[in-house]
Amino acid sequence: MKKTLLFTSAALVAAMTSVSTVNSQQNEMSFFITSVGSGDGANLGGLAGADAHCQALAEAAGSRGKTWRAYLSAHATASSPDVDARNRIGFGPWYNAEGVQVASNVNNLHGPNNNLNKQTALTENGDMVNGRGDTPNQHDILTGSNLDGREVEDGQNHTCNNWTSNGQGTAHVGHFDRTGGGQNPTSWNSAHGSRGCSQSDLVGTGGNGYFYCFAID
Repeated sequence: MKKTLLFTSAALVAAMTSVSTVNSQQNEMSFFITSVGSGDGANLGGLAGADAHCQALAEAAGSRGKTWRAYLSAHATASSPDVDARNRIGFGPWYNAEGVQVASNVNNLHGPNNNLNKQTALTENGDMVNGRGDTPNQHDILTGSNLDGREVEDGQNHTCNNWTSNGQGTAHVGHFDRTGGGQNPTSWNSAHGSRGCSQSDLVGTGGNGYFYCFAID
């Protein structure tokens, strides 16, 4: 009888461990806000540089076997078409560093029922970012996008020259904490434009050159 109980207990522990491992793998981090920006304002080295920054931060935090992309739109040039942030980031679902789902798919991410807010929009290390009311406020997140996750099409440049400028220009930003000022103050991806593209301009507007990263696989 005792042997049977011991066997049953061991089997139960093994099963629970297996379920825990599966859940951990399923909820592995696939979304974060960068814990540091480029340090050069909105000059991220273009989309390629921003993607590399996401990849490096994720791997430094222990992520393995994933391909990371920056949630950034870009305008068309003479040699390249426009790029929409929503089309760069895979299909979801996406989880933060604590395994909490922030969005189930692209439409959910850009709809009213996503789970992006100050408590869930964490860095790759699982830390909260300063929002409105904190000192300093760093809630402006670079996106260059409209509410639907596409480039802003009004004839103006909203991406600091496709993420290569640290001087003149402007970048569309969102509020990860879903509060503040601008045309769409509660939008996580399209609240308003920045004051400029330099580091000091981004800080002065209420940010620090951070951006969102998503795993595409």
